[in-house]
Amino acid sequence: MARTLSVSPDQRGALPTIRDALEAAADGAVISVAPGEYEEQLEIRGARVTIAAREPGTVTITSPLLDQPTVSVVGGTVELSGLAVVGDARPAIRISGGSATIADCAATAARAAAISVGDGADVAVRGGRISDSQCGLIIENADGVVESCEIRDIGDDAVIVRLGARAVLRHCTVRGAGFRGVYMYQAGGSGLERCDISQTGDAGIAVADQTSPNIVECWVHDTQGVGISVGRGCGGVVENCRVDNTAAPGVLIDEGARTEVRDDAPGKPPVGASASSGSRQDQEQVDQLLGELDGMIGLTGVKAEVRALIDEIQVNEWRRGEGLSVNAVSNHLVFTGAPGTGKTTVARVYGDLLKALGILPHGRFKEVSRRDLVGQYIGHTAEKAASAFDEARGGVLFIDEAYTLSRSSGGGADFGQEAIDTLVKLMEDHRDEVAVIVAGYTSEMREFLDANPGLASRFAKTLEFENYTPEQLVSISGHLARGDDYLLGEELDLALLEWFTLVPRDENFGNAREARKLLERMRKSQSTRLRGLGRRPTRDELRTLTLDDLLDAVRE
Repeated sequence: MARTLSVSPDQRGALPTIRDALEAAADGAVISVAPGEYEEQLEIRGARVTIAAREPGTVTITSPLLDQPTVSVVGGTVELSGLAVVGDARPAIRISGGSATIADCAATAARAAAISVGDGADVAVRGGRISDSQCGLIIENADGVVESCEIRDIGDDAVIVRLGARAVLRHCTVRGAGFRGVYMYQAGGSGLERCDISQTGDAGIAVADQTSPNIVECWVHDTQGVGISVGRGCGGVVENCRVDNTAAPGVLIDEGARTEVRDDAPGKPPVGASASSGSRQDQEQVDQLLGELDGMIGLTGVKAEVRALIDEIQVNEWRRGEGLSVNAVSNHLVFTGAPGTGKTTVARVYGDLLKALGILPHGRFKEVSRRDLVGQYIGHTAEKAASAFDEARGGVLFIDEAYTLSRSSGGGADFGQEAIDTLVKLMEDHRDEVAVIVAGYTSEMREFLDANPGLASRFAKTLEFENYTPEQLVSISGHLARGDDYLLGEELDLALLEWFTLVPRDENFGNAREARKLLERMRKSQSTRLRGLGRRPTRDELRTLTLDDLLDAVRE
C-alpha cells in the first residue's frame, strides 16, 4: 500500500512544504497537500509519486524563480491532481521524459507555455483548464492524450504538436487564441476528435510538414483565419467537421496535400474544402498594394525590384494553374542600406503582396533582432531561433541588423553562429511557408552572408535602399506633418532643404528618422511659442509649423 504524506504549514505532524514531502517520499508515495498557496519550485527526477490537492482546486503552486518551470518532471512516473500551477517566463509544468498524468489541474504561464511536454515523454492531460499564457500546451517529440480540457485566452498558439510528437485531443474546448487554435507540424499521425475551437486570430486548426492527422467531428467557428488549413505534403482525414463563420474557404487543402475530406453526417452543412490554386490570387489587393508601394517617396530601384519579383511570382502561379512547369523561387530577401530608408515598411508591403498572391496564408509580420534569436546557454539559441521562425510561419520574419548575429558579443561564449545555422536549415526546410528578410548596413550585410556557406544561396535577391536626397527628405517631412495634422509654413520648405543639405551624413544618419525627430523638436518649439502668445491660438496657428520653430529646434 502506497504511503501518504501530508503537507500543511499549519498542521501538527504534517510536512511544511511540498519539497520536503518529495525528499521524504518513498517509491509510489502519495503527497496530499492541504489548501493554500505554496511558493515553491519543484523538480521531480526519476520518481514514482502522486501530488494531489486534498481538496481539488484549493492548492496553488507558484515558483519563486521566474526563469524556472514551477513543476519540472524529469523521467519517472508522476501524477499531478487537482492543483493550480502558475508559471511566468518558463512553463508552469514541464515534462521531460518518463510518464505523467495531469488530472483536473489549472495551469498558467504569462510569458511561456502553460504545459510543455518533450524528450520522449508519455503524458495524459485530463480535465482542467489551461489559460492566460503565451502558449497553451506544447507537445514535442512525445506522446500525449488530452481529454476534456478547456484551453482559453492564449496569446499565441493554443496547442502546438510538433517534431515527432504523436498526440490526440478529445472533447477539448479551445477558445481565444492570438494566433492558431491547434497547430501540428512534423507530428505524424496525431489527431483531434470532437473538439470545439473558436475565436482564434488565425486558422482554427493548421496542419503542416508531413503531418497526417485524423480530424473527426470537430466544430471550428468564429476564427479570423480559415477554419482548417492543411499544407502540401500532408495527409490524413478531415471527417464530419463543421466550420462556421471563418475566413474563406472553411477548409483549405493546399495543392500537393493528400488529405481526404469526408462529410457523411446526414443533415449537416458541408465543410466546403478548397484546393489552393492561382484562383486564390486577389488581383485587386495586389494592385492596391503596388499602388501603395509606388506612393512611397524615393526608392526607385527598390520599387522596380519588388515589382519584378511580384511579376515573376504571379506568372508562375498562372503557369502552375495551367499545369506548366515552374522553377522553384525563393521568397527570402536581403535589404541593405542605412537606417530610416523604408526597409521595414517595404518588408510589410512585400508580405501583404505574398498573401494577396496566395503564396503565404496571411500577412503576419514578425520583427526580431539578435536578442530574440540568441540564447545564453548551449541549446537555448536553437530553441529561440526555431520559436521565432515558427511564429512567423505563413508570413514574414524580418531580422533587423542581422549582421549582429555574425559578431561576437565579447562576453565569452557567443551563440550567434548557432542562430544563423539554425535559420539556414529552417529556411530550406520551410521555404514555401515563410519569407525571411534580413536587413542592415550594406558592408556589414556582406560579412553576414559569408557567415554560413549556404546562407547567401537561400536569398532570392539583395535590394539596396539608397539614402534619401535632401529634396526627398523635405517631401517626407511634409508627408509626416500632414499625417499628424500639421502644415509647413511659408519658406519652411526652403529652410528644411538647406538644413538637410548641410547636415552631416555619417553612418549614423537616420534618413526618414532624422526628419521625424526634427519634426518632433519643431512641435515642441511650436508649443512653447504658442503658450507665450497670452491667448488661445487659432486653428491655423495650432496646425502651422513656422521658420521660427525650425530655428529653435536646430539651435544648439
